[in-house]
Amino acid sequence: MRELEYPFDAGFILANRRKIRKTLLASDRPFIEKKVAVLGGSTTASIVQVLDLFLLNHGIRAQFYESEYGKYYEDAVFSNEKLDEFRPDIVYIHTSNRNVTCPSLSDSHEDIMKMKEDEILKFKEIWEGISRRFGCPIIQNNFEMPLFRLLGNKDASDERGAVNYLSSLNEKFYEYAREHRDFFICDICYISADYGLRKWSDPFYWHMYRYAMNADAVPALSFNVANIIKSVFGKNKKGLVLDLDNTLWGGVIGDDGAENIQIGPETSAGQVYSEFQNYLKSQEQLGIVLAIDSKNDRENALAGLEHPDSILSPDDFVEIRANWENKDENFNDISQSLSLLPESLVFVDDNPAERHIITESFPLVSAPDIGQSHEYALNIDRNGYFEATYLTEDDLKRTEMYKENAERTKARAGFSDYGLYLDSLEMTAEIGPFEPLYMERISQLTNKSNQFNLTTKRYTQSELGEIAGSDEYITLSGRLKDRFGDNGIVSLCIGQITDGECHIILWLMSCRVLKRDMEYAMMDALVKKCTERGITSVTGYYYPTAKNSMVKDFYGNMGFEKIHEDGEGSTWKLELDGRYENMNRHIKVVSSFL
Repeated sequence: MRELEYPFDAGFILANRRKIRKTLLASDRPFIEKKVAVLGGSTTASIVQVLDLFLLNHGIRAQFYESEYGKYYEDAVFSNEKLDEFRPDIVYIHTSNRNVTCPSLSDSHEDIMKMKEDEILKFKEIWEGISRRFGCPIIQNNFEMPLFRLLGNKDASDERGAVNYLSSLNEKFYEYAREHRDFFICDICYISADYGLRKWSDPFYWHMYRYAMNADAVPALSFNVANIIKSVFGKNKKGLVLDLDNTLWGGVIGDDGAENIQIGPETSAGQVYSEFQNYLKSQEQLGIVLAIDSKNDRENALAGLEHPDSILSPDDFVEIRANWENKDENFNDISQSLSLLPESLVFVDDNPAERHIITESFPLVSAPDIGQSHEYALNIDRNGYFEATYLTEDDLKRTEMYKENAERTKARAGFSDYGLYLDSLEMTAEIGPFEPLYMERISQLTNKSNQFNLTTKRYTQSELGEIAGSDEYITLSGRLKDRFGDNGIVSLCIGQITDGECHIILWLMSCRVLKRDMEYAMMDALVKKCTERGITSVTGYYYPTAKNSMVKDFYGNMGFEKIHEDGEGSTWKLELDGRYENMNRHIKVVSSFL
């Protein structure tokens, strides 16, 4: 919904909350269900109400638990029947500098160190209490800077200063975040500075309502919390589809010529576009896929990207669609070529008419108003499309992987026999149990994959660690390599063992390796593991969603017999009676990771 994208009108959101919620719930958007606990050191009702809207806009329908006012420590550390029954999927701890006592000028160095030690100990008790009871991710506010500086500029350097004290507490929080994977900082220190500290910390709202910030700042905070939550649960965008003229450079290259476009250090306008290209280059290095969708002759598009002052080159893009077709048609072709859902991509174009065409054709696609050229990077960045909660090696290699896929597509055109094409790829799969080294990527996959995902269950890393360490489960992860490169870990399976039977509670595969026989290699490995453990049958489940219809007949194609079907999904069974024959014909499989 455009009203919930940056830059948004906070007053409009607050005044129209119920109407916006009703519209979101009535849309065709598919939702995942999550339970969010908000433990507050101040009033949190408005935060929850607005957070609900932003999460719905990300495709997350949340149930909320709110602590009583100021009871964030008690709820986290001590038993609470209501919270225990709620069993949150994620906990947000909304504290602020109002919940901390800063040093006074009479405090000694030893006093201050003791104060700091006690404060950090209190918060560690909160975090570890939540982890122990619920094993779920935690979002923790850091501390915004104080509204008043008793010591003026010296407040930052003197240990008795509130600025210094709060900054040192923040650094301790960051240290904990670096050491604990499912722990995330909501950076209200930055958010409040971006909003304007004087407005954010207006004391009226604390004394009148016990709000830790200006009521009008609630959407800014909730928006950022929602970005962290949607990233944790695999709702990040994956790429940017970009226009060229007056987007990546100033001017119209077909009219002005490549030599006259505005790019580079010689003019202020050129510098603005260079800065934007530098921002995009950094996104690409982060693993964000870049593609071009431009109404242009291809040679003109390439000439602009090959301009000596251009930061970006043709090699930075996995797809370049420069032609005179409608942009929505090109956009669809790009998403299909990358095996990504359209809503996984963000459309970036200076022309509001083109943005409208895209959002009319693809209602779930974000096509933000990027403003004036000097605001492009700011408006994309503030939207948090690519919030980096987890950053794996596979993420950093994503652009390279999509380029390798394009090479595979070209190679396929030279074969009339698809089996011969698969053999030509010289594929090797490394299939084995979940390994600690790859648990971050495994958790990420469970929260991202939708189209080839039979049960769509989501798991945190700690939950997966418990499963991997239990004899009650069989876990398999598959990595696929070929002559073009390494696709990384692309397929996962979890089988729960009950009374001599294996029940497949998770089966998923990355769409970038569809039709490569990886599913056959994984099934062969699962059957082998089951046979080794004396298991007599395998039961699989398919739960339909708006996105996974492509796998509705998966088990039937694997030789399973359908034993039940209703509106909730279908159940399939494979008897392991010694007659199973391996189905993988084109992949060399090794039994464990190298």
